[in-house]
Amino acid sequence: MLKSVILIGGPQKGTRFRPLSFEVPKPLFPVAGVPMLQHHVEECAKVPNMKEILLIGFYQPNEELTRFMSSAQQEFKISIRYLQEYAALGTGGGIYHFRDQILSGGPEAFFIMNADVCSEFPLPEMLNFQKEHGESSSFVILGTTANRKQSMNYGCIVENQQTNEVLHYVEKPSTFVSDIINCGIYLFTPEIFQHIGAVFQQNQQDMLLDEQTNGNGWHRAEAIRLEQDIFTALAGQGKLYVYKTPAIWSQIKSAGSAIYASRLYLNQYHKTHPERLATNKEGGPRISGNVYIHPTANIDPTAVLGPNVSIGTGVTIGAGVRVRESIILHGATLQDHSCVLNCIVGWDSTIGKWARVEGTPSDPNPNDPYAKIDSETLFRDGELTPSITILGKLPITYNIELSWTGYTSTIVAGKD
Repeated sequence: MLKSVILIGGPQKGTRFRPLSFEVPKPLFPVAGVPMLQHHVEECAKVPNMKEILLIGFYQPNEELTRFMSSAQQEFKISIRYLQEYAALGTGGGIYHFRDQILSGGPEAFFIMNADVCSEFPLPEMLNFQKEHGESSSFVILGTTANRKQSMNYGCIVENQQTNEVLHYVEKPSTFVSDIINCGIYLFTPEIFQHIGAVFQQNQQDMLLDEQTNGNGWHRAEAIRLEQDIFTALAGQGKLYVYKTPAIWSQIKSAGSAIYASRLYLNQYHKTHPERLATNKEGGPRISGNVYIHPTANIDPTAVLGPNVSIGTGVTIGAGVRVRESIILHGATLQDHSCVLNCIVGWDSTIGKWARVEGTPSDPNPNDPYAKIDSETLFRDGELTPSITILGKLPITYNIELSWTGYTSTIVAGKD
């Protein structure tokens, strides 16, 4: 019997995803037409003998999360439960806190995955890999290859090339260590809790000593990080292995990376969900490349959509509209002859007639097969970083012309 655990974080996390995460929990933001979490749940449900999916985070229970779990349970015929942390406990602390729930029923192994990753989720391949490498109690990290410079933004893995054992692990090193990076998807056996428990006990001792010497007991013993506290210690002990995937993978840390992830998933739909991809039909809009259109959207046949466009529920798109490399969210209206490029148009927003909304793409270097999307900051070296354009949920009409010239932008907005 198998289980899956998805770490969804909480409202204090994902600040780079604002303002979009103000309206909906980041894990439920739609990527390629469905909530980010649904891609994880769907792949977990395909794994034979998968009995339950647990979501662990510190969001307060809310209507959006409850509705998603209810819908996903019905669609994928699998039990899904949410376990709320009392505080942010880290990637290891959360699963240790709820270890009894994870081990209930006696699973032989369980997957751990971060919610903010885009992947093909090669879960059956990781299971087969575990059986072929090391002992039955060994642990597996999903890894991929990054370029030399960008690898330092991730957890770096040094492996034995013959056995794929992890010999050395460093989280976000200051100098180059390895081009194999951690994808944030793991396969564990119940024995992992022995190693996390040892760290917990050490944290308790350190906290007690700190209270005695400094009177400062702020540190939580349960705040444990898999990457720094567990993997670093397990490396080189014959317990930890890396399964390297050549398939798609990307983090979803910022709004710009959501558009890139949407492109990756839309391309995957040719194999996994061709019915989700729009096609050119008589009386319908012109489709160029991969496009998702929700059935409730109302689109003028003279509109041109794509590539990499996702149209949400109840969206209205007028005559002559052009949309490319964008996500249009629920209830938005794009009036006649507007142009939307590299943009996320927020819930119930309206783009006025003849308006042009254009951002700068955040894509990896297309000439480097191992390039990953860079982590964006709003400012770099004291200057505004060019990025995609985001229109939040606002009850006004935008008549906008937005253009990037180097590091400058011009925005004009007002009521229609």
